Amino acid sequence: MIAKRRRIIDAHHHVWDLGRNYHPWLVDEPMIPFRYGDYSAIRRDYLPDDYLADASDFELATSVYVEAEWDPADPVGETRWIHDVAKAHGFPGAVVAQAWLDRDDVAEVLAAQAGFERVRSVRHKPQAARRPEDAQRGAPGSMDDARWRDGFARLERHGLMFDLQTPWWHFEAAAELARDFPRTLIIVNHTGLPSDRSEAGLAAWRRALERLAQEPNTRLKISGIGVPGKAWTVALNAGVVRDAIRIFGVGRCMFGSNFPVDSVVATYRDIFSGFEAITADLGVSAQSALFHDNALSIYRPLPRS
Repeated sequence: MIAKRRRIIDAHHHVWDLGRNYHPWLVDEPMIPFRYGDYSAIRRDYLPDDYLADASDFELATSVYVEAEWDPADPVGETRWIHDVAKAHGFPGAVVAQAWLDRDDVAEVLAAQAGFERVRSVRHKPQAARRPEDAQRGAPGSMDDARWRDGFARLERHGLMFDLQTPWWHFEAAAELARDFPRTLIIVNHTGLPSDRSEAGLAAWRRALERLAQEPNTRLKISGIGVPGKAWTVALNAGVVRDAIRIFGVGRCMFGSNFPVDSVVATYRDIFSGFEAITADLGVSAQSALFHDNALSIYRPLPRS
């Protein structure tokens, strides 16, 4: 008997066409410092057919496209392009668009992004320290920056959510942001980036996650948990996934591939089969929520055509 394929909504992925579109980090030299180290393997076109081939072991109901650091001079261009992709390929069903919250044109950009039928959220990575010991409140461009927060305040009027990518050592500021803007849903990307897998590092990550989970308008995307120089395995990542689900709860978490970025450390099958193995004892209802239902209710993606 052929096993039934897992039905998923991939809550976080990218595609790009470097021959047509400008992504500075993927085409410029020198390469930027990157959390997985050498990322030269993904500095190539990654088109919808490539993504579907990678995801073919699973029943892809639809997906959520997340901005891929396209040319910041033309954030709406990326959104227009990915909507053309969706018309041609039937996915993604929802889009997280680029919007720099501390720029002079933030009002115009947010209004334009909100006008696209698949845009549900925006992302602008706030200024962050590279190490927890270097973290300080109030840095320009951070979640404490008054100009940045003024841009964030505009999200509610457009009905937009915010995808937050920042290391866990900035979660005190994130919790304050969530508390100050209770009607804007904040979706934490990549599990808070628990890259330090030492006992002390994981304990600090858990404490930060517990603090942020107290804010009811926060959700967690379990994705992007690879470790530089190591293959993605259940043994390596089960503790992180289980802790994340325990802290935020089944109803507030969802799974994403972060492909093709995480192809540096894993295959698509490694990641989603790993999530299946880690959650095998949670039951059908919980697994459905994590793999599909929560992303459906949060991002409200259009169905795959």
